Amino acid sequence: MGGFAMYVLLLCSIISFAVMIERLFYYSRRSQIRLEEFMDHIREFLKKGNIKSAQEYCEQGRAPFVNVVRAALDASHKSEQEITNATERQIAIEIRKLEKYTAIVGTIGSIAVYIGLFGTVLGIIRVFHDIAANSSGATNVVIGGIAEALVCTAAGLCVSIPAVVTYNYFTKRIDGFITDMELCASEINELVGVTHK
Repeated sequence: MGGFAMYVLLLCSIISFAVMIERLFYYSRRSQIRLEEFMDHIREFLKKGNIKSAQEYCEQGRAPFVNVVRAALDASHKSEQEITNATERQIAIEIRKLEKYTAIVGTIGSIAVYIGLFGTVLGIIRVFHDIAANSSGATNVVIGGIAEALVCTAAGLCVSIPAVVTYNYFTKRIDGFITDMELCASEINELVGVTHK
């Protein structure tokens, strides 16, 4: 039922679902530490000039902003510009990790409906071809064929809607991670700069 387009939609659905699960798991593991609590500890370490303890504390977290702070601490013996460059590079690295595979879900969300419509059009063409070939054109045959063709449109929507919703959710989560990283970078650059002086 639905022909070739249904197999394509099934493949898209499997890929989309796999990426959703992987990304949700990835983001949840990187949300286990609170920004405020983490930065409170880092401030305390740096007020005492204890960069080594701050670096060791960073080993406990997986959040992207933790890696940004770690990059600044690792470059703390360098100039302020080099510290800033280190945090900017780390932010770019973390964004790339956060966005990994998300474009696949966005693309599937965009094209699944069109794949479904394509399958529907092919199905309707096949129905009219059968009518022309048989010339009897029984109503129940026509209705049954069109109903079968419309299954592709429904399947396309079933694949597309969850993918679009999930992609929008991923985008929102990534924006939140980026905001946290930028806030941390701004503060840690100042803190490390003061300690450096």
